[in-house]
Amino acid sequence: PEVINGRTHKATVVDLSPWVEYEFRVVASNGVGIGEPSRPSALLKTKAAVPVVAPTNISGGGGSRSELVITWEPVLEELQNGEGFGYIVMFRPLGSATWTKAAVASVESSRYVYRNESITPLSPFEVKVGVYNNEGEGTLSSIAIIYSGEDEPQIAPAGVSALSVSAAEVEVSWQPLAWNRHTGRVLGYEV
Repeated sequence: PEVINGRTHKATVVDLSPWVEYEFRVVASNGVGIGEPSRPSALLKTKAAVPVVAPTNISGGGGSRSELVITWEPVLEELQNGEGFGYIVMFRPLGSATWTKAAVASVESSRYVYRNESITPLSPFEVKVGVYNNEGEGTLSSIAIIYSGEDEPQIAPAGVSALSVSAAEVEVSWQPLAWNRHTGRVLGYEV
């Protein structure tokens, strides 16, 4: 801390965080050394301010058909800067000019699911997540690309053949499905 002239009896403390409780002590010093600290002041909470820290790790995807699942890392309480804290989720189909905006009022929230039958499977969306409190809207995250939910595969495997190996075994083979909007991520096959 800055050393204050011995004839001064008050000081302004700067660079404190908004909406945080602080207590203060004063210590006198001279050429011999530093004395005992004063008793702590009463707790004092700084005023609220618009939040300035945006959520991180914006991601998502998965979910069911016609869903866009968006996730993020929640903002720590000491960075919320005031009461009424929540998240602003903004998204749009890749290439679109119009953003859809939704508010998530829960402080603990780290997920938002948008459902709409018009969303085609595995469609890319631009997504950003911001913050707000009673003082106003704060910072938005950078844009992340997230894909809407998948549908069940619409294409059957081709080139299916079977070969008798023994009296009790048949080997079945097929051409694997390549990833595309109609197949999504193929996790397995059933024979």
